Amino acid sequence: MNVEINGAPIYFELFGCIPITATMVVSWAIMIILTGLCIWLTRDLKVQNVSKRQAVAEFLVKTAEKFVNTNMGPKFAHYVPFVAALFCLSVFSSLSSLIGCFSPTADLSTTLAWAIVVFIMITATKIRTGGLGGYLIGFTKPIPVLTPFNVISECATPISMAFRHFGNIVSGMVISTLVYAALTVANQALFGLLPGLLGDFLGSIPFLTVGVPAFLSLYFDWFSSFMQAFIFCMLTTLYIANAAEE
Repeated sequence: MNVEINGAPIYFELFGCIPITATMVVSWAIMIILTGLCIWLTRDLKVQNVSKRQAVAEFLVKTAEKFVNTNMGPKFAHYVPFVAALFCLSVFSSLSSLIGCFSPTADLSTTLAWAIVVFIMITATKIRTGGLGGYLIGFTKPIPVLTPFNVISECATPISMAFRHFGNIVSGMVISTLVYAALTVANQALFGLLPGLLGDFLGSIPFLTVGVPAFLSLYFDWFSSFMQAFIFCMLTTLYIANAAEE
């Protein structure tokens, strides 16, 4: 049995030179869905006699506010929309594989783009706190000889964030695919021991691929998707908050 694990497929090329990949299509679809969901949840807001839809919206907003305030403090409350959007986009992107779509978080370009945006926000916070001079001088601390290592460490921040998220999602996808392939081969080999057409018929029915892949999906798709989104947003808040204190 041949198993192929490929990157994002290219659907077509725009103007003959710009490849439109599954990552781009699924990402835009998720952003449109999230935008529509936000509009629907926040429609016809009331002060009294709130609807269940508004109650859900208020719960989500308060959860995001609590997360940001706990990790960054009340003075960073303006980061709540960004962190909430980043979390939702990450979760929906990872879970899109459950409906047969290519997961954007399984594409390094996606997580790297998010990490670069976070890195720009971290750098901007450091410059706004200590000025451009203070930011540059910070690379020479505690001693000037460590300047090259401090620069490397600074540049490693977005790279580590991107590869951590990407690596966990891809590893889960690879493991699930290999286990499913192994169970399919084992199923054919086991029932192939039966004689004649009975063995051929039962071997074509994937009995062994019913339970185990579902259990793996529960971990790698659901748990890992929420956990990686949580970790990425946690690192985002902590890095930005620490940048404001330097």
